[in-house]
Amino acid sequence: MSDEAKKAALKKLIETQVFFTGDKEQISLTDDPKSWIFDFRRIVMNGKAADLITEIFCEEFLHEYPFQIGTLEIGGVPIATSIMTKLFAKGHTDSNAFFIRKSRKKSGLHRKIEGRVEEGKKVILVDDVLNSGNSFWRQVEVLEELGHTVDTIWSLVRYRDEAYYKRFHLRGIKVRSIFELNDFTETLGEVVRNITEKKEQSVTLPFTVEWIFRSENPSLGWVCGKSQPILDDTKLYFGSDNRRFWALHQSDGSVAWSFQTGIVARKKAIFSNPALYKDSVIFGSYDGNIYCLDKHTGKVKWISFEADWVGSSPAVAEDLGLVFVGLEFGLIRKMGGIIALDIQTGEPVWIDRTHKALTHCSPFYIKEHQQVVMGSNDGIARLHDAKSGKLLWTFTTYGASNYDTENWTGRTGFSSGDIKEGFVYSHKHDYVVFGSVDGFLYVLDRRTGHLVKHVKCDFGIFGVPYIYKNVVYFSSTDKRIRCLDLDSLELIFTATPDNTRMFGSPTVINNRLYIGTNAGKLHELDAKDGRALGYFQATERITNAVVYNQDTDTYFLPTYANEIIALKRANGEKVESSKTP
Repeated sequence: MSDEAKKAALKKLIETQVFFTGDKEQISLTDDPKSWIFDFRRIVMNGKAADLITEIFCEEFLHEYPFQIGTLEIGGVPIATSIMTKLFAKGHTDSNAFFIRKSRKKSGLHRKIEGRVEEGKKVILVDDVLNSGNSFWRQVEVLEELGHTVDTIWSLVRYRDEAYYKRFHLRGIKVRSIFELNDFTETLGEVVRNITEKKEQSVTLPFTVEWIFRSENPSLGWVCGKSQPILDDTKLYFGSDNRRFWALHQSDGSVAWSFQTGIVARKKAIFSNPALYKDSVIFGSYDGNIYCLDKHTGKVKWISFEADWVGSSPAVAEDLGLVFVGLEFGLIRKMGGIIALDIQTGEPVWIDRTHKALTHCSPFYIKEHQQVVMGSNDGIARLHDAKSGKLLWTFTTYGASNYDTENWTGRTGFSSGDIKEGFVYSHKHDYVVFGSVDGFLYVLDRRTGHLVKHVKCDFGIFGVPYIYKNVVYFSSTDKRIRCLDLDSLELIFTATPDNTRMFGSPTVINNRLYIGTNAGKLHELDAKDGRALGYFQATERITNAVVYNQDTDTYFLPTYANEIIALKRANGEKVESSKTP
């Protein structure tokens, strides 16, 4: 069979077995009968189709051998495997293929790449379709970060004119495909035509990397918010999984000093976000201690030994001279609590050890009312008088209400309504706002603890909400970021930046909304409507918020692999500056 005959046979298979329309199949959430989709999974694991695809590939590329085949999980894996097998059958016994995970495996060896990428051997990336190119670009970034070069990206069907893929051309990467959408217009109809609308143009890549700092031996099995960096004028402070607390120079990422904490279990070390107070930096550790260090030298000022583990982050009340931290204990029915420490000496002022589950959540100090609010894994939010520790009210999440909170043994330390991270406070509305792993965002009246509003997400909320002007932004592991108007208590928008889970917290910098995802992307969105403005592609999950030094116009991006990536605006771009409230 000639090459043209093979292409004609494959085209027929695509038209009859891969192409589906909205009037015959439910496509995602749309009811538009004109909607359509190519579902290549119907044929890529079929012997006849796989043979056609691989024969066409070999006709185009065999003369360029040696090369290796790469792809992104999961749609391209059968194609890459079939091509490797075909090459072997044609006598290339050294044929090699690999695939890149969308996010690093959470167990076992925590691989980001499955299979072996051979040094110095040309890489051809393959997939079923090429639309915006973002999936291919993710693979290019990962491979380049590891020192490999991509020669070609290849797909079965390309959705746009080749000129659209300028970012690949600028990297010297060739763009090839068997078909483009225009090849199917005559047989499948006018709706199947190369995408050319301006609104579909790819978003910008607004950042360039200034430097990257990597702390050794990250705990890659823990996919969660880790130690959030904090800045002063010249340094950046954060904790890591290898028990090191770091102070870095913001200018170049060099180490100003480091401090090593005590022995920990299960590779949980410093998840606590540090807090600054005058010349001190304060944080907790899973060795059970709360540390106060001199921020200039890293020398110990005091250590509190009140807990078995501390994953909570400190909240400072400068007006009271106190710091509040959540505690975790290895006790039955009393597994968590909150402590108020004298910020000068580290001595306990008051302590509540009554939480029936572990308390990873971080306290939030409401200065106007001298009150502190926090949650626990028992799913209960508590408001205390900050001076005395008197409990003023409690609120139980929907997930936790499934448990008998009076008699629950709490042996696991968790509930279905865990409150994991932290709270925010709206001064204008006098609302306390937080999320829970039960998938609800809760808005409470600060005076009474009564529920004002709740918003249901499909999966849990692990990040801290962010209040900006009259709205609150919150992310969820249902892959969406939402914006709630606190005046009307109505949702303004819901956005799905890249269809991967979000454990991190949103933030607003210079009137733009930022959120990181498990795909390793830091998304820059329009704060008014969630419209995509640009993104930066890291090579590891982003489970914390980006932080910003306005004086130097530098963004500092943490990843869950204990990296800090310093970013500047690309090409000296200027963004409207505003102090974030």
